[in-house]
Amino acid sequence: MSASHELEKAATAYALDAVRLDKQGAKGRAITMYQKAIESLLQLVQLYPDYSLNKVYVQRAIAYQERIKVLQGSVSPSELRAESNNGGEGGETATEGGGPSGGKQGEELVVTEKPKVNWSEVVGLDMAKKAVKEAIVYPVQRPDLFPLGWPRGILLFGPPGCGKTLLAAAVATEIDANFYSIDAASIMSKWLGEAEQNVAKLFNSARKSSNEGKPAIVFVDELDSLMGQHQNEVGGEIRVRNQFLKEMDGIVDKGKNLHVYVIGATNKPWDLDWAFIRRFQKRILVPLPDHHTRLMMLKLYTANLQIAPDVDLHELARLSEGFSGSDIRDVCQSAQLKIIGEFFESGKAMDKAAKPRPITMNDFKQILEERKPSVSLDMLAMYNRWFEAFKAL
Repeated sequence: MSASHELEKAATAYALDAVRLDKQGAKGRAITMYQKAIESLLQLVQLYPDYSLNKVYVQRAIAYQERIKVLQGSVSPSELRAESNNGGEGGETATEGGGPSGGKQGEELVVTEKPKVNWSEVVGLDMAKKAVKEAIVYPVQRPDLFPLGWPRGILLFGPPGCGKTLLAAAVATEIDANFYSIDAASIMSKWLGEAEQNVAKLFNSARKSSNEGKPAIVFVDELDSLMGQHQNEVGGEIRVRNQFLKEMDGIVDKGKNLHVYVIGATNKPWDLDWAFIRRFQKRILVPLPDHHTRLMMLKLYTANLQIAPDVDLHELARLSEGFSGSDIRDVCQSAQLKIIGEFFESGKAMDKAAKPRPITMNDFKQILEERKPSVSLDMLAMYNRWFEAFKAL
């Protein structure tokens, strides 16, 4: 067994003992176990400084340290020493729930409120919207027209800032679904040993929602951080991936009438394991906006700005070739900040009747000269190659 597996195994054992002792009221011994769990976690971080889930382990260590502070404040030093010496247990449960901090048994892992995003806010992306409607919206509206079933796994991939999250949120609004938004940090629970349970709870909740007549969308952002290929994997991550595979198989193969969908979003599709790629029946490229889409975005983002008559949005759309949707929004925001900054520096801002000057074409051009697209040509080539190899629309 590798050093990482040994350390994670030790941290898990210490943490579970700590939680058990904490619930039994043996605070002194619980503190000792929490401290040992923290030491093991920090050693794991130091051993693999570039590991993708280090921040999760650090969060766990911080959570255990916070619990130690609570315990230290609720018992005298003499009582702590006595418990540590005689192994005293018993007493009332320190907290309720599955971990030392109690909680909602996994309910805090997800956001189930329907996003307030509609199709009109998803500018462009016609091919992606068409594929998503065919896979999700139409089966929800008329399931009787799909005797062979419908896709449950949809992978959205492409450059950052091009609307993958927005697209998923708009679909949830369209079908009035519960929207379960998760990431690596929320699934890899701060309580060791619970990550697989978190995955199971998540899918059980989604299935329950569907059985009660409300579709469910499980949206996994930065999918590669959970389901990617890593050189230095530790046991917890492997177990989570296996549990996720099991749950997706249950939805795809057995849940023939379930309206439960898994939408994964990633900027690095080439990092995904093939085992996960093939479970996403739809694999959709969300590309950089074309000229028409950039124009529509500029109209949307400048609608509430005061712009001068000389501003030519068609020319700005041409000049912003290669920019992502978030890049274009940042350009408009930067132009507005520039004007507001000038307004405050002029000393006129304290006059409530005074207003900033309109944003001119030169203002926009200056911002564009000072900014570069966030996506390189090499990255675009990689996306196109992966799309040609694995596309499934």
